[in-house]
This record gives sequence, structure tokens and C-alpha cells, in this order.
Amino acid sequence: MNRQTDRGSGDTGRLEAFSDGVFAIATTLLILEVEVPHVEHGESLWSALGEQWPSYAAYVVSFLVIGIIWVNHHQVFGHVIRVDRKLMFLNLLLLMIVAALPWPTALLAEYLRGDAAAAHTAAAVYSLTMVAMSFAFQALWWHLTRSGHLFHPRVDPEGARGTRVRFALGSLGYPATVALAFVSAPLTLAAHGVLALYYGFNQVQVPARQDPEAPRGTRDLA
Repeated sequence: MNRQTDRGSGDTGRLEAFSDGVFAIATTLLILEVEVPHVEHGESLWSALGEQWPSYAAYVVSFLVIGIIWVNHHQVFGHVIRVDRKLMFLNLLLLMIVAALPWPTALLAEYLRGDAAAAHTAAAVYSLTMVAMSFAFQALWWHLTRSGHLFHPRVDPEGARGTRVRFALGSLGYPATVALAFVSAPLTLAAHGVLALYYGFNQVQVPARQDPEAPRGTRDLA
């Protein structure tokens, strides 16, 4: 085994631990963008809190997005027994986009109900970030399924390659939200919430080898 290009499961654990840290920091930064409103004497704090609904909406949607990416990332790497250099860089690319997500979230929250042109631009930037995230995750999955040599032996590589099209559905949905951004910024944010829920409840099943001698519990890889 080439130690510089094909690592063992210990390094898989290090990659997952580093990834978990980035996911945790990104989700934490999201709430820091929700400001505490300042009111003058006699003004209603309830009213001030209500006026910040764009920040709450953007926070909830982005938290769902990052959380579901983390869940699916964890599921994918549950079937990976070793990592190579290219996989590590593709994972870094995905994490770079995840770490950047608090910024377009804050941008969209700031301009969601302001000037129409600014709202459309902010929504487009948010959607383009999601497009980049989608393609980065897709590239990671395509690399894993290209030869299947990084998977656990119980995974059926040919069957895993057959999931590529379904895995890439976001490559159609997310670009559509870029176009929607120039129609309605609030609808764009809602569409991202729907896409996040779709990936949360409609997960790709990773096929197992049809091996009658396989140990119990290895056939259902979902």
C-alpha cells in the first residue's frame, strides 16, 4: 500500500474529526449573525424582534442545510475504509464552502426585504454558494465511486456508481434557485429550505454486495 496516496481507516477518522469541527464552527457562526435588537425608551422590544424575521429565517434554513450536509457526509464516510490525497482535497473543498456559508446567510438576511435589486443579488449569491456546495459534494461522491477502492469491502462499487444520477439531483435544483433569486428573494430562501428537507428525508442508499456469507448487518448500508 502506498502510504502517501492510500491511507488506512485511522486517517479516515482524522478526516471525519476535522470535518466535524468545521461543521460545528459553521453552525455556531450562523447564530452570531443574528443581532440583539436595540430599542429606545418606550419602543416595543417585541416589535423589534419581529422585524428581524429575515435573520431568523435565514438562520433556520442555513442551519438545516449545514446539518443535513453533515448527516449525509457522516453517512457517506461510514462506508469509506481508507482515504487518498484526492479525496482529502475534495473534502477540503466541500468544507471551504460550508465554512463560508454564514457570510451569504448574513448577506441575504440583511437585504431580504430591502431594495428589490439588492435582495435579488443577495439571493443569487446565496444560491451560487449552494450550487458550489452541491458540485463539491457531487465531485467527492464521483471520486469515491469511480473505482470503489476506498470503500469498505461490503460496498458494491458498481451499485454505488449507479447512484450517481440520483446523488446529482441537486445539480439541477440549486441552479434553478439562482434564476428564482431574480424573481423573489423570500421564495428563493424557502426553496433552499425545501431542498434541504428533500436531502434530509430522501437519502441515497449505498448498495451492498449480494454475498450470502457477509456478516449480519452489512447488507443495509443506509
